[in-house]
Amino acid sequence: MESIRVFAPATVANVACGFDIFGFAVASPGDEVVLTRSETPGVRITDIIGDEGRLPREASRNTAGISIQKYLQHIGQPELGFEMVLNKQMPLGSGLGSSAASAVAGVFAANELLGRPLTPLQLLPFAMEGERIACGSAHADNVGPSLLGGFVVVRSYNPLDVVRIQTPASLYCTLVHPDIEVNTKDARFILKNEVSLKNTIIQMGNVAGLIAGLMTPDYDLISRSLVDVIIEPVRSILIPEFNEVKQAALDAGALGCSISGSGPSMFALSRDADVAERIGAAMQQAFLAVGITSEAYVSEINQQGPKVLA
Repeated sequence: MESIRVFAPATVANVACGFDIFGFAVASPGDEVVLTRSETPGVRITDIIGDEGRLPREASRNTAGISIQKYLQHIGQPELGFEMVLNKQMPLGSGLGSSAASAVAGVFAANELLGRPLTPLQLLPFAMEGERIACGSAHADNVGPSLLGGFVVVRSYNPLDVVRIQTPASLYCTLVHPDIEVNTKDARFILKNEVSLKNTIIQMGNVAGLIAGLMTPDYDLISRSLVDVIIEPVRSILIPEFNEVKQAALDAGALGCSISGSGPSMFALSRDADVAERIGAAMQQAFLAVGITSEAYVSEINQQGPKVLA
């Protein structure tokens, strides 16, 4: 192949109690990359669609571009040439893993064009470099599920140890993105550097409970464990009407509701597609009550991750 078009999905990171260690992929939205082989060495971004001119066109400063560059260096072929068109299909600063989806789409496309010399798991460190460019931290809770699909646990960063776990087939996610923006760096800056022993114990119990609930499956345990006593109380102040929107989701039948990534998007989990749609409508209405419009997405957990488009 000389050219390829790849879609990489949005993700929900943290998943309430799992700050920087939990994440899962959804069906939509996502980003697309069209990558074409070129005789001119290096990675060149020829166009970016949907970013309103905000993203850098220089490959070494772009999440998708730097991921491909690091990948080519690793496989010993930095002289290879690629031209890339990036189609941003979700808003920046949304809490949906926008930068991660771009990085994943780019490095996955390059690996496909070169005959898959590396496995998806082996591509993860290069996608993480895209996150470092985007927010200053090479975290894996977005790029992991976007690249591997499903629900991912980042057990360790040094050494990198990422585990994909089984989730119930009937588990649905409702994502609502209010039309406001939260900068990821700002959302990390306001976090406290120290956590009380009491809250640490509570959070560890919820982390263990959520994993057990997902793998059993035990929906009541999932519901009881979707509680964040460390990050959510701080970051929720950046989202207008957060408590009202969360309560609307719970009243509509959600197992739990929290912030997606660093926000302002919010997610809710449920065990039925109709309930998931009803939750989305209720959350949107709660935002609209204070004049904030939003977009809603409903899907099962995306087990595939990135895919080649015809």
